Amino acid sequence: MIATNVLLVFSLMSALWVWSVLRRDVSVVDPWWSIGFLVVTANSARLAAGGSARWLVLAVVAVWSLRLWLYLLARSRGKPEDARYTAFRIRYGADRYWWLSYFQVFLLQGALILLVSAPLQCAANATDPIGALDLAGAALALFGAGYEAVADGQLAAWKRRPDRGEVMDEGLWRTSRHPNYFGEVLVAWGFWLFAAGEPLGPALVFAPLLMTFLLVRVSGVAMLDEHMARRKPAYRDYMRRTPALIPGFHRIPKTPHRDES
Repeated sequence: MIATNVLLVFSLMSALWVWSVLRRDVSVVDPWWSIGFLVVTANSARLAAGGSARWLVLAVVAVWSLRLWLYLLARSRGKPEDARYTAFRIRYGADRYWWLSYFQVFLLQGALILLVSAPLQCAANATDPIGALDLAGAALALFGAGYEAVADGQLAAWKRRPDRGEVMDEGLWRTSRHPNYFGEVLVAWGFWLFAAGEPLGPALVFAPLLMTFLLVRVSGVAMLDEHMARRKPAYRDYMRRTPALIPGFHRIPKTPHRDES
């Protein structure tokens, strides 16, 4: 199972890399992140000897994966290459980056897919009937996927408004600067719950921990906050009054006290 999953992800990422070279756009990889999870989960379920829980796991992964894939595909249509990849292309030189990107982006993302999806591969390949942990994992993952979808929808609607302000701070974005990432974190922990009752389950907790770390410290909250604060002065005020990830109260900045005596 593991060998075939590695081969499938390697093939997917290699095909995407060839496509990116032809288009000179590494951004083509981004929408396909979630599809990698669906591919390894479906393959693991296919190779399982039996058990009804695997179909629940596969169904939940499909709901999350296909929604995110379609959303990112639609959002990227007609857009230039993401600024992150363009910066790398300039730094390393276009004559080298076409092949460097295969290792830096495509194989790296493939390896991360295999690591973060480890609980799904374990749960989908098990022969267990649906149990309490499966239902809890499905509930948490679907709630996270729905939360992320609402946040994405609110942001997309705000971007279409001609009267929008400099910073989106409405709806879920009023309680968290990154509600979409918060939803992704819940999805990752829901996926782990599917495997928590298996013998290897406790050891596989590294997967949601890794995903949470990546979203908070590497490619998510930290990177986007730095980028937005540099581009938009109003975003720095937004950072002061709004929690970074976990939804909380919208803090109203204190105004200086004025002595009128």
